[in-house]
Amino acid sequence: MTDAGRPAVPPARTTSRRRRNLDPVSLEILWTRLISIVDEAAVTFERTSFSTLVRESNDYAVVLTDTRGRSLAQNTRSIPSFICTLPNTVRRFLERFPVETLRPGDALITNDPWMGTGHLPDINVAMPIFHRGRAVAMAAAVSHVPDIGGRLRCTGTRELFEEGLHIPRARLLETGRPNEVIVRMIESNVRVPAQTMGDVWGQVSACRMMQSRLGEMLDEAEVDLAALGAEIQGRAEGITRAAIAAVPDGRYVYEVRNDGFEDSAPITIRCAITVAGDRLHMDFAGSSPQLPRAVNVVPAYTYAYSAYGVKCALAPDTPNNDGSFRPITASAPPGSILNPRFPAAVSARHVVGHLLPPVVLGALAQAVPERVQAAPGSPGCAFNMTGEHQGRRYVTINFLAGGQGASMHADGYAVVCFPSNLCNTPIEVMESEAPVRVLRREVRKRTGGRGRRRGGDGQTFEVRIEAESPAVTTFLLNRRAFAPEGLLGGGPGAHGRLRLNGRTIDPTEPWVVRKGDVIRMQTPGGGGFGAPPKAR
Repeated sequence: MTDAGRPAVPPARTTSRRRRNLDPVSLEILWTRLISIVDEAAVTFERTSFSTLVRESNDYAVVLTDTRGRSLAQNTRSIPSFICTLPNTVRRFLERFPVETLRPGDALITNDPWMGTGHLPDINVAMPIFHRGRAVAMAAAVSHVPDIGGRLRCTGTRELFEEGLHIPRARLLETGRPNEVIVRMIESNVRVPAQTMGDVWGQVSACRMMQSRLGEMLDEAEVDLAALGAEIQGRAEGITRAAIAAVPDGRYVYEVRNDGFEDSAPITIRCAITVAGDRLHMDFAGSSPQLPRAVNVVPAYTYAYSAYGVKCALAPDTPNNDGSFRPITASAPPGSILNPRFPAAVSARHVVGHLLPPVVLGALAQAVPERVQAAPGSPGCAFNMTGEHQGRRYVTINFLAGGQGASMHADGYAVVCFPSNLCNTPIEVMESEAPVRVLRREVRKRTGGRGRRRGGDGQTFEVRIEAESPAVTTFLLNRRAFAPEGLLGGGPGAHGRLRLNGRTIDPTEPWVVRKGDVIRMQTPGGGGFGAPPKAR
């Protein structure tokens, strides 16, 4: 979900004298300038960050909200889930620290999964933006930091307390002065403190850039930001409502199954979409109960990726802001895998969370088949490793994409990270960050599902360990038992596979590896779309 190719803002009814002064041309210019502000802040973060997760993998987002935490703009390359979760985090910050209690130079921090993005490795930072002595907006950034302590991330943890440092909502900066207790607490609990805190300070730099650029815009344009925000949000809401109203009213149900654990019971994600006029509700009743494993998904993340699936199908070019999502609601039973109770394990929540767009698109295929695509092979693929080499502690996190699902109009692309917006980590970066040698990285030919349109291929990734001492590795590899589904007669993509020295291994638990060991990961292919044409 990006703003690339965004159409001109359509006309809308006005509700105040100040908003009537925003003619269409000025409104379009100001909206584009807001996007430019957050994009410049994102570049600032990339250039000041310490880890490859920001510079190479794009695992971060920058968002500008109003003083109530309602999003106004996010950077163009945002991770889709962060578009909805980060404004929610700002609102949770404001519950604890009301905007009238904040001062220039304050910065707030948390990684609470239920108030943030759903797992501890994502640290959220927010700062108030003041203009002429009055708080007018909130700047926020979120990033997956290189380490948060605890066990190396995998699906095998059984409760939150195993997964690392839990930072409650707190002040990171007080009128510009660092909270040394918070800083020392973080540095004392992570494996690579310089990288981790370096990324946190990069988030602060991004927020400060937003403050500087927004102040310049408000001085030059003499515009009321609250009126501008209401206008943009209202128009985006109208576009989304019109897109939903074009879908036939009804109830559309779809179900996806995914790999289970030691009891072999599959994980079930069930979605019932109800379209009524210009509103759409997603009910996840019937999904699996929460598990004593790290694949549980907190409500904010559940909403983010399910709403993203709706937006991809119905209004992909609508500006991303609070108004874009007002007509879309979701619910999941308490105690279910999509609404777990504290202290559920959540560190690998994307393994299940990334299945939400495919299940939503599967349901919508019954109403608007021309707007959807089959399931992808990307969810949950990563290679993680930590240890010591040549006197240096290292942690490396590398993402691996699978094949894209096909649609009615096109074959799926090979090796595309959907529904997330992560980037495949370059080989040169992998080898410079950890003692490994990449032996093979190639497209896994003909692994996309068959159909009228074929799914995209996955990839084969093979790496040899070069560490002087034993290292701990973990793997996030999905769809080993249940392949990515095709749609409307299309075939499934190929299963994911994981081998260590030629032997198939279980990716749900950590593995100790030694110099000379060879790991091969094969990501799944995407599902096909439509029944394949009959052979001549």
